[in-house]
Amino acid sequence: MKKLMVALAFASMSTVALAQQTVETVEVVEVPTKKYSVQTNGFWNNWFIQANAAYSAFYSSQEQSGIAKSPFESFRGNFGFSAAVGKWFTPGLGLRTKFNGIWGRQVVDENKNEMDYWNIHEDVMFNLSNMFCGYNEKRVWNFIPYLGAGVARNCTGNKYNMTYNGGILNTFRLNKRLSINLEVAAMVAESNFDKLSDKSRRGFKSFDKAFTAEVGLTVNLGKTGFKNTPDVDAIMALNAAQLDALNAALADQQAENSRLKSELAKKPKEVVKTETVVKAIGAPQSVFFNIGSSKIVSKKEIVNLEAAAEAIKNNGGKIYVTGYADSATGSAAYNQTLSEKRAETVAKELEKLGVSRDNIVVEGKGGVASLKPASYNRRVIVEIK
Repeated sequence: MKKLMVALAFASMSTVALAQQTVETVEVVEVPTKKYSVQTNGFWNNWFIQANAAYSAFYSSQEQSGIAKSPFESFRGNFGFSAAVGKWFTPGLGLRTKFNGIWGRQVVDENKNEMDYWNIHEDVMFNLSNMFCGYNEKRVWNFIPYLGAGVARNCTGNKYNMTYNGGILNTFRLNKRLSINLEVAAMVAESNFDKLSDKSRRGFKSFDKAFTAEVGLTVNLGKTGFKNTPDVDAIMALNAAQLDALNAALADQQAENSRLKSELAKKPKEVVKTETVVKAIGAPQSVFFNIGSSKIVSKKEIVNLEAAAEAIKNNGGKIYVTGYADSATGSAAYNQTLSEKRAETVAKELEKLGVSRDNIVVEGKGGVASLKPASYNRRVIVEIK
């Protein structure tokens, strides 16, 4: 948890540029997330209701042999409706309570045998689109098989039966709240659902069955959608450029300190004090920037300029401020402008520290690729000559 909080804190300060020819635009980087992992949602989130017009075709276990099996035969099919309420617990798993009815056909022969019925069942739903392709709230088509069980009643025959239900729901997103449903389903009930019993049949043929095609609407209620789990490793990687820049600054200082120590060791002792001051002041300072930005990374970078500012104020001379950009990002013209802006930013900080503008020489060198990694090139070098 501590690692996640630190990573999010860094990510909130990261920026990225949209490379343009004349205008610099900086925006906050979105926190990277895991494709197949989401945060737990609240109980009242991601509820939905459905209403469909339905056409059902009934197949009885007592059917006479030789009659047509087509679901569109007039003696077999009838129109009805369905309504459901459900909730998605994850992008891939949901539960739904559904009602089907209310006009049907008891099929024995080719004569119409009207009956009223209802079927209430609980379904476990599997959104395969989200499970296999990753969660996407704005996905247009979702493919959702389901399995369930429930109770049905033949109202005409006053008969209750256990039912088993399954089907495929296809939803087509219209907007955040509304989707179109296309659904095909099957219901299997005990052989006497139509109040006719035939113990001579075995297996699947011994059950009464109904096949249904439905079209309608889904309405999402309350708060919808899921938040993907932050990808901690990716968040930390986003800050690599900033960390690289800090490491580069440290490496520059360490290299310069080693050079000074080596030179001072070769000088006579009476010259050491004078040379120490002159060489330390003359050491180039690096000020680093985030990608696409002309804002100094932190106040620590400004503190590094104080020694140079004091040296110029006390001893005079010129201070050279040279800006650079990373040539791997943006066009040459954009990088030239960006390098000049970075140099100008540092020049203004030196003015705030009391350095006369007449003693500051500003130059932008555009995009370069002289250092590795590329983030080392996003800097301004300050030198006293």
